[in-house]
Amino acid sequence: MPAELKEGLPLEALNDRSDLVRLLETRRSASAKAMTGPGPSPEQLERLLGIASRVPDHGKLQPWRFIVFEGDALERAGEVLVARYAQLHPGHGEETLAQQRQMFSRAPCVIAVVSSTVADHPKIPEWEQVLSAGAVCQNLLLAATAMGLGAQWITGWFAFDDQVLSAFGLAPGERIAGYIYLGTPVEAQGDRPRPVPASLTTRF
Repeated sequence: MPAELKEGLPLEALNDRSDLVRLLETRRSASAKAMTGPGPSPEQLERLLGIASRVPDHGKLQPWRFIVFEGDALERAGEVLVARYAQLHPGHGEETLAQQRQMFSRAPCVIAVVSSTVADHPKIPEWEQVLSAGAVCQNLLLAATAMGLGAQWITGWFAFDDQVLSAFGLAPGERIAGYIYLGTPVEAQGDRPRPVPASLTTRF
């Protein structure tokens, strides 16, 4: 049964950084399509990665890692996408390829969160390890928003293509939990309808 929805918050109420609970109540992703510089400073990036690492991690396995794309790495990543996309879709023209070329350059910084699970662990199910990588992504969003940055968690076809992942340095069995785009929003994103918690909640 679909959840009951309520109207989203007004624009001026979003991403309220007055205290932690208000930020959690009002967090709204930015749009990677509407970002510009600056991105995080080196000091901010170091803090972001540290905060991202403070997540539930049953067994202390650290079943995730980071790949940072900045500067010319954004362009090189775009060329990887263009080459692979042209193989997959040879009939598409230069306009479509140009869109792929700019996919990483939409933001000044992109962090790939790599899910790197320990297979066949005797105590820690893989599912728990994957969820830990998801928590890493959410911590990045929250921390970046708290710093006043815009952040969006996306995947896209290039999170699931083996040749692209290999070019980005992923080992067999590793997966992309998310690409976290970081920058300065060009314009604020309005809120969307949100679920009414009671419509998703039962009591045992």
